[in-house]
Amino acid sequence: MSANDRPSGQQTKTSATHGSAFLKACRREPVPHTPVWFMRQAGRSLPEYLKVREGIPMLDSCTMPELVAEITMQPVRRHKVDAAVYYSDIVVPLKAIGIDLDIKPGVGPVIAEPIRTRADLARLRDLTPEDVWYVTEAIGLLTAELGSTPLIGFAGAPFTLASYLVEGGPSRNHEHTKALMYGDPELWADLLDRLAEITGAFLKVQIEAGASAVQLFDSWVGALAPADYRRSVLPASAKVFDAVAPYGVPRIHFGVGTGELLGLMGEAGADVVGVDWRVPMDEAARRVGPGKALQGNLDPAVLFAPTSVVEAKTQEVLDASAGLEGHVFNLGHGVMPSMAPDALTRLVEYVHTSTAR
Repeated sequence: MSANDRPSGQQTKTSATHGSAFLKACRREPVPHTPVWFMRQAGRSLPEYLKVREGIPMLDSCTMPELVAEITMQPVRRHKVDAAVYYSDIVVPLKAIGIDLDIKPGVGPVIAEPIRTRADLARLRDLTPEDVWYVTEAIGLLTAELGSTPLIGFAGAPFTLASYLVEGGPSRNHEHTKALMYGDPELWADLLDRLAEITGAFLKVQIEAGASAVQLFDSWVGALAPADYRRSVLPASAKVFDAVAPYGVPRIHFGVGTGELLGLMGEAGADVVGVDWRVPMDEAARRVGPGKALQGNLDPAVLFAPTSVVEAKTQEVLDASAGLEGHVFNLGHGVMPSMAPDALTRLVEYVHTSTAR
């Protein structure tokens, strides 16, 4: 690829974040210490977040660039994490293209009219940068303030977005989703393909604006058997990763309860495979195979235990990760709303200190 062909936002060796511990670990290069960031670090548990978000609905807050930048920066300032993660929600691109949805406190995303027929697909139009202008503006503010600290963009994976759209909201058993996937595989494939295009476009906007890496969240895909994932999900996830491959930024893939899918998730195109707390990191490496970095995987609930226990359990994760080609320390899922912020700050310091090379 020539300089003229290079997409705007592509990472180069001269970019401010290129030499960061986080990006080095993603590239499976030697690091000065194991880098740390936390899923859902922006918001939820921080009192400063609750203060600035007071009275502002979740989806509204995602469209306010100055507020997004402030919330994204809060955990970087407080915890000294090695990367920021863009404050948003996985349903933002769906809202941006006109899907009637809301995030209800204590429930999650709720879709007014679920998508279950071929005629419903017409409601999933293309996403344009103008639809999410606030993302470009917020990331511009963030990269100016972050300097050499990388910013991670993110999006929901096609399966998880489809599950919300088909079910009409969160679901324990995904019965409507699976009924569509098994009962009308052609419609299902077309639905996931449309969502892959929307998701790819959303990630491109974030990279073009300055995100140094992206993470694809497949929160609900752990509900599937490996054969169903390979046949009915992997092609759409791979399409998302392929869409952003020319930019040269690390691509992270994470799902909950996906121990049986780890190899397939790497096969979909991720450079870094996120691991939840159910599978030890050394075993996860065996399942994923060579050529990938791993991210994870302390059980978030451990943070409610005494500091000595947190450090012991953290060391178990670090010991299991000692032989990995690249390791980004994270929780095995997101920060819980009731988690004490100081526990996260101490955890970052412990990982940095104990892994200093």
